[in-house]
Amino acid sequence: METVYDWITVAIFGGLVVLFLHRSVQPGEPQDTILHYLPPAVGCAVANWLGNPPQNQGLFSFLMVLAVVIYVILVLKPFGLGFKFPKR
Repeated sequence: METVYDWITVAIFGGLVVLFLHRSVQPGEPQDTILHYLPPAVGCAVANWLGNPPQNQGLFSFLMVLAVVIYVILVLKPFGLGFKFPKR
């Protein structure tokens, strides 16, 4: 844990774990599967790798973290966030 990218990506990944565990113990049929959590988890790993030396690709790492956050908001919808699509 040397760079800011380490801390940010680990915090996001920890949030993903908490969200998954919280939803897995809720009563009723789950609305998401473990596969829904794979893209942001891989995104966190890639963003962390890009931000650390010797890559030092800060801009690409930031964009990857931003993409992960957008995915979490739009697809996983924590705390009821995200867009509601109209039903047909």
